[in-house]
Amino acid sequence: MSRRVVVTGLGALTPIGTGVSRYWQGLLDGHSGANVIEAFDTEAFSVHIGAEVKDFDAAEYLGAKAARTLDRFTQFALAAADESVADSGLDFEKEDVSRAGCIWASGIGGLMEIEATHLLYLDRGPRRISPFFIPKLMLNAACGQIAIRFSIEGVNFAVASACASAQHAIGLAFRSIKYGESDIMITGGSEAAITPLSLGGFCSLRALSTRNDDPATASRPFTLDRDGFLMGEGGGALVLEELEHARTRGARIYCEVLGLGMTDDGHHISAPVPEGTNAARAMSMALAEAGRNPDEVQYVNAHGTSTPLNDVMETRAIRTVFGEHADKLMVSSTKSQVGHLLGASGAVESVACCLALSHQVAPPTINYQTPDPECDLDYVPNEPREATIDNLITNSFGFGGHNVTMAFGKI
Repeated sequence: MSRRVVVTGLGALTPIGTGVSRYWQGLLDGHSGANVIEAFDTEAFSVHIGAEVKDFDAAEYLGAKAARTLDRFTQFALAAADESVADSGLDFEKEDVSRAGCIWASGIGGLMEIEATHLLYLDRGPRRISPFFIPKLMLNAACGQIAIRFSIEGVNFAVASACASAQHAIGLAFRSIKYGESDIMITGGSEAAITPLSLGGFCSLRALSTRNDDPATASRPFTLDRDGFLMGEGGGALVLEELEHARTRGARIYCEVLGLGMTDDGHHISAPVPEGTNAARAMSMALAEAGRNPDEVQYVNAHGTSTPLNDVMETRAIRTVFGEHADKLMVSSTKSQVGHLLGASGAVESVACCLALSHQVAPPTINYQTPDPECDLDYVPNEPREATIDNLITNSFGFGGHNVTMAFGKI
């Protein structure tokens, strides 16, 4: 059995705005969410900048008591899921909750809780460790809390595959509905990893931009002078439904989920295969499941990290898959605006893709000034572009060699 799957609800918390409408308008306006990190003192670090969510008060949103029992990544997850369900118009009291589930992603999970509790343990000993410590830090806290929130009883688990996590989660949720296991899935990802340990680790990897004097232009994918990615935080949620289920209840439909491709490089823990061989294979697999030829695709939402290795690899992979049609593609990286949300990046990027299809607008790659001869595609530089978009793909690649591509289309 193979069923059609559509998107009926969206939610987002990003460094350029909390809520889908603010996020989308921020993308269209070319806003950057980058600034000097405020969560902690970065004086001892080589990098002082990041893309934080500044307009979210967990205590105000969840209540002070509930907020204390949840790590920031789970707070983001609940807020994004709430918005997506409200947007979908679903009333779970009228649904078969055994056919409704949640697959949620985070690359790192409750790192804030781990760091804070470790400091407390060193200072005051094991008896001061909170009983909420384990339930707060575990990666599946988000999907568990979402299930509790909506009293849904179907498929429920967490996914972690570094920066490919959210795209894996969305793809598996798509398959759960497509093959008859579920009718409704809440899916996406959240990340809150702008912490001292995390920042220090990425600094040691030399993966981050050190453009501390100009945060807003630090993330500059596909340019010659890019020098690393910008850490971001936040979350994105999608409500997926079986097509006839959505139509029967009169739901507004953003777009259709068409295909999924998943591969691994089997090459290096943090560096991609230079030619993008397996990234290209993931794209081809997604298009094959979607039943679309490469020349039927108009837009690619790129992984586009602004790192020297990734952007060249992804450009080569796109050329491998699309051939001569690659010169007609629009390709952009929304990481230029929100930074790299690690395990949640694929979620907020998929939200942008659904909106691109709905509004027929390709979001831009901002900070694009100095072209790299090895990155020679149309990266929708600096301004959004109105265009006919019938089909698109979005890429996510993660440490560990993980490659995931999702295909979406108009309906």
